[in-house]
Amino acid sequence: MPNNKRKNQGNKNKEVTMKPSNEKDTPIQDYEDDDIEEMQEADLKKLIRTLRSSQKQILELQKSLMDKIENLSRENEILRRNQNETKQLVQQETVIVTEVKNSIDQMKSTIESLTNRMGEAEERISDLEDREQERIQSDQRKEEEIRILKHIVGNLQDIIKKPNIRVLGVPEGMEREKGVEGLFSEILAENFPGLEKDREILVQEAHRTPNKHDKKRSLPRHVVIKLSTVKHKEKILKCAREKRQITLRGSPIRLTADFSSETLQARREWRDIAQVLRENNCQPRILYPAKLSFVNEGEIKTFHSKQKLKEFVATRPALQKMLKDVLHTETKKHGHQYERR
Repeated sequence: MPNNKRKNQGNKNKEVTMKPSNEKDTPIQDYEDDDIEEMQEADLKKLIRTLRSSQKQILELQKSLMDKIENLSRENEILRRNQNETKQLVQQETVIVTEVKNSIDQMKSTIESLTNRMGEAEERISDLEDREQERIQSDQRKEEEIRILKHIVGNLQDIIKKPNIRVLGVPEGMEREKGVEGLFSEILAENFPGLEKDREILVQEAHRTPNKHDKKRSLPRHVVIKLSTVKHKEKILKCAREKRQITLRGSPIRLTADFSSETLQARREWRDIAQVLRENNCQPRILYPAKLSFVNEGEIKTFHSKQKLKEFVATRPALQKMLKDVLHTETKKHGHQYERR
């Protein structure tokens, strides 16, 4: 009995020791096999519940840890994939950068080549421009030389033709009977009887011009009479101007001085201006070789060029008003000729 009492007291002591203050907060304790045998049934159930709760917590913790491990594995896989993709991207970027560098180098090389070629082209263009400028200057010098030569030739022709009289309007074939000289003598006898008897008036040469007759030409060729002196030519032309109407066998003809083509063109350019001056009683005349003469405010004015005439007209309001239209037309005509050149 005393032993049983001691055992019961020991169990009570142990019971007191094991009784928790709160079941939920009861910590898991380590029990020996002898202790478990001495426990009461209620305490065992409580211990089992505690173990089950702990086991559940452990399982939940284990599951949580597995989930975390799985998440970490997925994240690690994602990181690994990202690393691989990053490596691929880096490799691709490296390839692209290399290609870009190569392209830039090629572009630099191309630009350098183009720059060199442009430099060469600019030098060639500059050389061509210099040559063109030299050619233009050479052409201008040649044109000026040609103009001077034409002027000299024209002057020589005018000097040669100075004793000549040109007869216009003589029908073709009329000279067959008496010859060209005979026709000229007939003209003098019909229009200037006093001159026809002048023995000093000698004809050195007489011919049609051009030498070959063009059947398509509607007007007859001119007759050129070369006299022995200029004085006789001027005397005959003066008489013709005074008589105004010159005829041959009753048909009207004209007597004019014989000029070079250059001088004829220069004289024609005065024609419109002379016509306006004639309509305003300014007594215009075209003097040898191509000068315009007319009366203005009681004085005889003579001009060698239209530029000199324009400068003079600018100082005479009445004359400026008279010649305004014809001078403006002449300016436009020369402007169009310059544009065509």
